[in-house]
Amino acid sequence: MPDDSTQPSGAEIEPVSSGVPELDRLLRGGYIRGRIYLIQGISGTGKSLLGQHFLQAGLANGETVVYIHGEESKADIVVNAAQLNVDIEGAEFLDIGPGTDFFAEDISYDLVETTEIESERFTKDIKQVIEETDPDRILIDPITQLQYVERDEYQYRKRLQSLIRFLRDRQVTTVATRTVHRNSDLPSTDDDFESLSDGIINLSLDESERRIAVPKHRGLGQMDGTHGLEIRGDGIEIYPQVIPEHRNRTFDPSLIPTGHDALNEILGGGFERGSVSFISGPTGIGKSTIGAQLLDGVAEAGGTALGYLFEETIEQFSYRCENLGMPISERRADGSLQLTEFEPLVRSAEEFGQHVLDQVDEYDPDAVLIDGLSGYKISMQGDDRRLVRRLHGLTRVLKNRGIAVVITDEADHLTGIPRATSTNTSYLADNIVFLTYVEVDGELDRAIGVLKKRLGDFDSRFHRFSINRDTGLTVEGPFDNVGGIMQGTPTRNGPNGRE
Repeated sequence: MPDDSTQPSGAEIEPVSSGVPELDRLLRGGYIRGRIYLIQGISGTGKSLLGQHFLQAGLANGETVVYIHGEESKADIVVNAAQLNVDIEGAEFLDIGPGTDFFAEDISYDLVETTEIESERFTKDIKQVIEETDPDRILIDPITQLQYVERDEYQYRKRLQSLIRFLRDRQVTTVATRTVHRNSDLPSTDDDFESLSDGIINLSLDESERRIAVPKHRGLGQMDGTHGLEIRGDGIEIYPQVIPEHRNRTFDPSLIPTGHDALNEILGGGFERGSVSFISGPTGIGKSTIGAQLLDGVAEAGGTALGYLFEETIEQFSYRCENLGMPISERRADGSLQLTEFEPLVRSAEEFGQHVLDQVDEYDPDAVLIDGLSGYKISMQGDDRRLVRRLHGLTRVLKNRGIAVVITDEADHLTGIPRATSTNTSYLADNIVFLTYVEVDGELDRAIGVLKKRLGDFDSRFHRFSINRDTGLTVEGPFDNVGGIMQGTPTRNGPNGRE
């Protein structure tokens, strides 16, 4: 059960905005008024900025806010925040960091006396500013500034407990930041502060990828797992992972034709609505072309399609398709096709998922193409397990809405079929279409075959296909009397293997 022991008897839980709507989602409504929160992470993860969003939200709501800081001056804080469109100039500031006189003056104190003097001064200053301003919100950035002036951990713990009790008694919503060191264990006092906090927000930075997680939130609970976080022109942006909803829907396995007669025959008429299809094969084999053919077929039949490009620009994709007879530019002009290119090195999988869902709400598409699973994987720093979880969540949401999802996936072998997909994602697929190179009698051909189709019949044979500028995508007859294609060692079983 939720622990509400920190609330006064009879008090109701009152959520207050964190200043970032998506963080409020992770917190199941926001912070709780009068409680204490800890934001922690290594340097550069956005701890101070997240706290500044919290203060800005209070100012916008007409509340009194206090910024207790110890590492930067007020002038630097205000200017740096303004660069990211965060306005906190109206806050009450209290600087508890050492002034320039500490460096400039030649004053010597006994160490114990110095800490006692500083500690008492900080306590007095904090108490005074709170009593004079009666704030609704306080940001202590960082909380460890208080630890530096205590003579030992025991004294620091006592001071910390006293401060937290004082703030709770006055029903001040408090956010404190703390820097943790990479690859090091936290001291016991840090663990103590975690236990005293009503909520903990962890920020992380792995190479260029920022992440956020909420492991604890008393009273309201939290959305578990890690989520995407970016720092951009308007401050912090958070992208929660896509979680499928279990809602009632009408099962509609009706077929969406590809717009290509021979391809439709192999697929038993096309792809089903609400299905996930993988088009897998080695580099250069034509996976994107097959995907583009589906998008064009949806648009030709009067539907709407969305395409997301991870590995080439819209201009290059459109140019290739136009040369193969697919009027992609015309489809985009009439609104039946929407193309978006994504740079996976600067955008997380969660941001991509949110963008897809926003466009799904806007355009109500019949089909969605994700062109480049390897690019999607880059956005997760090569984490296969997280790729499977995020892709599962996104595709399940799209399936629940009756949308056909098509994903192109690159195989690491030029010939044969070592495995159906490059990662452990084959269980997600309702349909798997595999493309491969085949050498027969010294000639190199391309082969297309359907390995899996859950909801209908299909042609189980491998067929020759070609892609060229004059005829576009051409699917020819099956490889009769040729075996071993799946093993990558095709052999002729009869005299008419190419008939």
